[in-house]
Amino acid sequence: MGERMDNHSAIQTTGSQWLLPVSEYWGFPLALVNFLACQLFALSSAFWFRLYLSRQHSSPLARHAVATLLGVTLIIFCFGWYGMRILHTTLTHLNCKEVQMYSMVVAMGYLIVCHVSRVFIFKYGILSTDFSGPLMVVTQKITSLAFQLHDGKKTLTMHMDTHVHIIARPSLIEYLSYNLNFLSVLVGPFNNYKDYIDFIEGTHISGSLRIILFSSCVLCPSPPQNAVCQKLLVCCGCMIFFLIVTQSLPIEYNVNPHFVSHAPFITRLIYALFSIQAARIKFYFAWTLGDAISNAAGFGFSGMDENGKASWSLLSNLNVVGVETATSFKAFIDNWNIQTGNWLKTVCYDRVPRHRLVLTFILSALWHGVYPGYYFTFLTGILMTLAARAVRKSFRPYFLGSSRLKLGYDILTWASTQMAICYTVMPFLLLATESTMVYYRSMYFHMHIFGILATIVLYPKLTSKVPSAATRAPSTQCLSVHRNNNDKTH
Repeated sequence: MGERMDNHSAIQTTGSQWLLPVSEYWGFPLALVNFLACQLFALSSAFWFRLYLSRQHSSPLARHAVATLLGVTLIIFCFGWYGMRILHTTLTHLNCKEVQMYSMVVAMGYLIVCHVSRVFIFKYGILSTDFSGPLMVVTQKITSLAFQLHDGKKTLTMHMDTHVHIIARPSLIEYLSYNLNFLSVLVGPFNNYKDYIDFIEGTHISGSLRIILFSSCVLCPSPPQNAVCQKLLVCCGCMIFFLIVTQSLPIEYNVNPHFVSHAPFITRLIYALFSIQAARIKFYFAWTLGDAISNAAGFGFSGMDENGKASWSLLSNLNVVGVETATSFKAFIDNWNIQTGNWLKTVCYDRVPRHRLVLTFILSALWHGVYPGYYFTFLTGILMTLAARAVRKSFRPYFLGSSRLKLGYDILTWASTQMAICYTVMPFLLLATESTMVYYRSMYFHMHIFGILATIVLYPKLTSKVPSAATRAPSTQCLSVHRNNNDKTH
């Protein structure tokens, strides 16, 4: 029995086996135990990094070196020899001439190869804590750095964010530190290179804060302890919810043959909604913990809010309230996986001349992996986005005349948004084609039918009302560009 347990655990992780007794005692997969242990170590190291390796006590070179060494240590502990793939993809892009195109093609190509190997090696039995997660974050950083370096040397269009552009190539230690630092190497969050360098060099506060002088006094932000404690409390709540609720509402039950064949449609619909809501908790936990780790090191200050309090939301990957109260498909997307959305907007949406929405969704699907469920989700997401735009622009103006009508509209759109998100995201969690088709058949493809009808009937009316480019005034064209830029997709 012991030998079988060891073999089983070895299959679930290529990393360290030191915590195998903990895994066996609590019944959690060893890879998950290693991940949690490394994140707790990163959290404690982040406090030490801020207090004892601050810019006042050490040089940027020392901070870069320590952040990199700790990050590589976490990679080796969690993934063992598989971590070499993360190191390899980082080192591949050091000496490239056409930096932005080379990095995008090679980094995404290598990531897709690794995703394919996951499918054939692990046969769908893959945990969210495998090596591809850090590889996805590194891919984001490599490609964004390449485009920011490219933009720093070119004439920029007016809608691009100039504060992140880079003029000089990073040194080797700066490059490795940005990609492999212990703060974000395992689960993110993704951040811009310039923000990270400002943090290491100790200029991130002055860069984000408008310093206000009162005689000889300077208003400085308070330390991040409050923000870290709040985010750790959220993590504790998510863990309790996961253990009590999420595990009692397994996603796989949505395609259980007995449940699908015997439960009424309304029962299946309600269970799908609740199981999807419960499944979000693991993402809330991982992203909030990653954000807290960066804040504990003093990274993530975004300025002062309207009440004069320090805000540590620069790296936040989600807005839980915004996600749970979203009244449109776009509002949900804008508050979910925010940093990945910023990456997609920067490297794809703002750059392609046409078919922005489709190409951005396709890039997002390729970045996530090669499981069929991902492509069902993102292709359905394109349809849902187009349908939601058409419905919102066609009907919302009629409900703005009174507060009661607006409230009723908000309640109706909140419920429909939650159903659309549930329907769209379910294949992302089911992964396999067979399971996805079982679920869609059990739902009678109702959202696909509604989306197609709404797009066919309403979208031509909207596009026919838009004036041609030749007849627009210059100011109208500028506003149109700005609106398109705000239609961010993830």
